[in-house]
Amino acid sequence: MTTQASANGTRPKGKSKPPKAVKVPKDPEGRMPLGEHIRELRTRLFRASVGIALGAIAGWFVHEWVIHELAHTVCDIKNVNGIGKPTKYCKNGLLTITGATAGLSVSLKVSLLVGLLLSSPVWLYQLWAFIAPGLHKNEKKYSIGFVSAAVPLFAAGAGLCYLIFPSIMKVLLGFTPDVASNNLPLETFIGFFMRMVLIFGVSFEIPLIVVALNFTGVLSAERLKKTWRYVTFGIFIFAAAAVPTGEPLGMTALAAPMCLLYYTAIGIAVVNDKRRAARNINANLSPDEASDLDLSPVPVDQARPVEQVRRSFDDDYDDLT
Repeated sequence: MTTQASANGTRPKGKSKPPKAVKVPKDPEGRMPLGEHIRELRTRLFRASVGIALGAIAGWFVHEWVIHELAHTVCDIKNVNGIGKPTKYCKNGLLTITGATAGLSVSLKVSLLVGLLLSSPVWLYQLWAFIAPGLHKNEKKYSIGFVSAAVPLFAAGAGLCYLIFPSIMKVLLGFTPDVASNNLPLETFIGFFMRMVLIFGVSFEIPLIVVALNFTGVLSAERLKKTWRYVTFGIFIFAAAAVPTGEPLGMTALAAPMCLLYYTAIGIAVVNDKRRAARNINANLSPDEASDLDLSPVPVDQARPVEQVRRSFDDDYDDLT
């Protein structure tokens, strides 16, 4: 019975053909359920992690040179004596290492730091790609511009940290009493430097994130202009907490560029809002449809007289008459 039904091309009763999976089209405005957002975030984090891992592998080949360069920030400080043995790269004996795995831990930390710097275009692009679905199609073209601006900003923050880091360490180590010798484990020193680099680098990205939020419609230029005083005050408080020394020079070195970048972000937001408003005025009008007229009455004393043009004889009659 089953064989005969199959031969005739009919399907036995009670068995239906499984429906095909219908592919749901993407929302043109980037809207998606919460589950899709979580999966999108997981994908972006995985790709960013792969980029950082590849950068860390490349950083392994230069980690010794990076350690030597970082050692100069504290080993060249005078009037500071350490308990360690003076070496070629650290004459004051300040940096020490303890434990069988401490050397491996330091090498891995430095490699990870180099990996973060080298892979910054990758994980910064993943950050933008997670925000980009909320943009319109004509605004997604700014992806390359976002990454092109984010990478130099992060590098500028890291470079500023490297420039003022010797001054920070000199102030901190200057509190060591003359009757004692300091002991600065290399692992602790590298970890402290990594935190400072991340703080400075991410701080320089905040204005760019503000611009991204403005492009997605989350923050308006009017709100940014109303709160700039509070944000400026918050930036200086953040800089005072981020710089361990708390000295005015180090705090200003971080707060001043952040304020300048934030004010630039406000200017970009103002231009973008004006462009968006001009585009939305005639967004729903066809070429043959007139725009809305202002029909509100005007007081008599403010009304302008109607200009009367004197017509000539030729204006009333054409040539045929």
